Amino acid sequence: MNEYKICSEATADDLAAIAMAFHEIVHRLPITARSRNCLGIRIEKGKIQDNAYSGPCLEEAMKTNTIIRRPAPSGPYSGIPVVVAPIRDRNGEAVAAIGVVDISGMFDIADLMNLQSNVTKEVCGTDPCPLPGEQIGSKR
Repeated sequence: MNEYKICSEATADDLAAIAMAFHEIVHRLPITARSRNCLGIRIEKGKIQDNAYSGPCLEEAMKTNTIIRRPAPSGPYSGIPVVVAPIRDRNGEAVAAIGVVDISGMFDIADLMNLQSNVTKEVCGTDPCPLPGEQIGSKR
């Protein structure tokens, strides 16, 4: 029987299976993970890209034992929003961390609403679409 232990000494190989599962759960968004005492793993596009990985947000999440939500300050995801959570032991101590690139943080809701409004204006000639008094079927 195979066994994986998530602890402060977990290696990249120990973290690979769980990190790959998270990678698939979140539709193959990039995933990073590391333990407190060993370098970790970076996964993109279904493959391990780095098995000696560390990043500032992973380190901060373990050090502060808190969830980190902000753009990465450096590394391959520099400037891109990430979410990193500590993995805690039974005593609540952070022994590892796992993170994902947060593409939802890359979009400003106001920009998305303006884009939708512009598309509606282009398709219908005005916004809102259909105009009051028009039948919905006439726009198909």
